Amino acid sequence: MAEKNSTVQKKGLIEVFTAGCRRGFNMSVNSIMPALVLGYVIIQFLQLSGLMDVISTVFRPFMGILGLPGEAVTVLVAAFLAKASGCAMAALMYSEGILTLGHCSILMPACMLMGTLIGGYARIIIVSGANRKWHTFLFLLPLLDAAIAMIIMRFVVATAGI
Repeated sequence: MAEKNSTVQKKGLIEVFTAGCRRGFNMSVNSIMPALVLGYVIIQFLQLSGLMDVISTVFRPFMGILGLPGEAVTVLVAAFLAKASGCAMAALMYSEGILTLGHCSILMPACMLMGTLIGGYARIIIVSGANRKWHTFLFLLPLLDAAIAMIIMRFVVATAGI
């Protein structure tokens, strides 16, 4: 038994650190960069096609309740598909001057709470075999949570003067 323990080597600090760096790099290349590119392409398409103006006009009343411009709905739609896309969309819209820091602060909790809802719903609710009578409620609950979070963040942003 002593022989078995002597052949097991502990990883050194450098090996653990470099393995973590590799995992972080791979995550950024495989998950974050595609989301950033998707967000950029969507924004450019909407702006160049004139659809951003239409979206802004249609959603201005609803988004105004949350203290957001109408264009901010595109962040929520992107987040609905993938959290990283919603966050990337908000960052790009901030860099384009469409959103302010306060707007992004209001949107971020919503991106996290309702982000990747379709994939999460399929992987968790359907695969787990949850009672079908609860499926609609379980799908809508993250959307309600996101709306409540945006209302709370609007108050926080206003109080902080952002």
